[in-house]
Amino acid sequence: MSSQEHTRQTSPTRRAVLGAGIAAVGSGLLAACSGGGSDDRGRGAAGAPAQGSHPTDGGKVGGPAAEGSVGPLRTSTFTATPGTVDIGRGRTFRTWTYDGRLPGKEVRINEGDTLALTLANHLPAPTTVHWHGIAIENEMDGVPDVTQPAIKPGGTFAYRFTVPHAGTHWFHPHYGVQIDRGMYAPLIVEDPREPLVYDHEWIIVLDDWVDGVDGSTPDDVLAQLLKGKPAMGHGNGHDRGHGGGDEGRDRERGREHENADADADADADDGSGDGERDGRPRPRPTGGVDAGYGPASAHEPDAGRGSPGPAGGRGPNRLTTDATSKLLGGHAGDVAYPYYLINGRTADHPTEFKAKPGDRIRLRIINAGAETAFRVALGGHEMTVVHSDGFPVHPYKTDALLLGMAERYDVLVTAKDGVFPFTALAEGKRGSAMAVLRTGGGATPKPSTRPSELDRRVLQSSAYLRPKEQVALERRRPDRLIRFTLTGGMKRYDWAFDRRPYDPETFHRIEYGERVRLVVINATDMWHPMHLHGHTFALAGIDSLGARKDTAILLPHRKLVADFDADNPGLWMFHCHNIYHSESGMMTTLTYKD
Repeated sequence: MSSQEHTRQTSPTRRAVLGAGIAAVGSGLLAACSGGGSDDRGRGAAGAPAQGSHPTDGGKVGGPAAEGSVGPLRTSTFTATPGTVDIGRGRTFRTWTYDGRLPGKEVRINEGDTLALTLANHLPAPTTVHWHGIAIENEMDGVPDVTQPAIKPGGTFAYRFTVPHAGTHWFHPHYGVQIDRGMYAPLIVEDPREPLVYDHEWIIVLDDWVDGVDGSTPDDVLAQLLKGKPAMGHGNGHDRGHGGGDEGRDRERGREHENADADADADADDGSGDGERDGRPRPRPTGGVDAGYGPASAHEPDAGRGSPGPAGGRGPNRLTTDATSKLLGGHAGDVAYPYYLINGRTADHPTEFKAKPGDRIRLRIINAGAETAFRVALGGHEMTVVHSDGFPVHPYKTDALLLGMAERYDVLVTAKDGVFPFTALAEGKRGSAMAVLRTGGGATPKPSTRPSELDRRVLQSSAYLRPKEQVALERRRPDRLIRFTLTGGMKRYDWAFDRRPYDPETFHRIEYGERVRLVVINATDMWHPMHLHGHTFALAGIDSLGARKDTAILLPHRKLVADFDADNPGLWMFHCHNIYHSESGMMTTLTYKD
């Protein structure tokens, strides 16, 4: 059962109840979210202030997203649209994209600038955009019917927010299982005072791919996993009356977890971080398919057929029970993807990054996959980790990295002379992706290449990283402790918090200005990448050094201890970033007001 504890007396709230304000989202944001079919995507539309960027109670928006003066305005337009993508060797698939590109075009902006991006929805279904890792105003967070109405087909939405922190981030839909299509793109926030010195940047986006392969869709995969049960997440045809519109006015009357006043001294240093204690295991990598993609049985047209998904597809069975990984504590995943991609390409038709020997290169690595962790290494090179989830850390040398879904790492490498594979092993699954660093002559590595670095020193947890002093969370006693237990299993596919699948009218109250400690017990036999919206947290377990994160791997039967400051009021999701886990119910909501 989840529970809350105070560790000191908190100050009274300073404004009217946030829930009442958020209830106005259903009407107040409609000015920013047009239901019309306008194709006007010019500068005027993108640069116009979004109504939803203003607080509903007439006061100043609080939190880090609103601190300081507003920087220069950067405008952009994106279109969510069906399209055909070529992932290599002439393999083309119909999917949903941003402007027909895979990945979508990067958005680059300076820390402190204001981004005004208008999304036009040309899809046959509603959608939204979530700005992953950015502490922005709640109204811009992109959660349908919680922070905004979903953008209807033919409609537009004007996102507008100030970007408070530099770092490697990304954006993607937060509607149903759309993240497992082709709609994702890097969001790079530059530091005008960047202390690192390097010659080039290489953005590397990892993905697991199933959409359009032999008729498969992510909705089909979800239907196969749920075996006829309804999805419990946002969108995907499962609008359960939460958030915007008339139902939003009843949010304050919804079920909530009230505070239990108690002394939590014994829990002040509770936990054991977000991963295994041994940070450098040396298991042999799995995989080895020459073409660099998943098992043959996962993409043969005559493989076992699954039931039709909500989108009407009838793809083959995509489920697996034999994906295992020591690094992930056992079961690695439930979906056997037919392909794995780096920057939209398979390993047998890789993208190349060209540089000169001796160049210093900053790699910005993003795991945009829906259900796959990746172990990555650059053949022949040592990597120096300098950022985790966008926040700087003291340099940490390693040969390989493990990235859960939605995690990001920035690393520096000094390029050697030759041709080198950057390999992303689908952890515990049969397959990999590859890109190539070319600084001289030589043949392109085979797609089945497995650099020896993959099973040398592997950084499997940010718990071993120490934050730079300017971003370290000030150490102080938590004001509030919230305990969660992750429950569910692969067989019944009943993932949840405390055996309760996501309910939009159940939320956990905290107070503005509190230091909040989340203690999350994973009582399941599977790992979960846990993501908190609107904030970054410090890893606070006894074996953690305090790295700042917004997404952290939680291994089976282990504990995640995460501290954050409640300085950005709103309704904020806390969920597993395995999209199929969250859509089956492993989500909950934290709420507070300024």
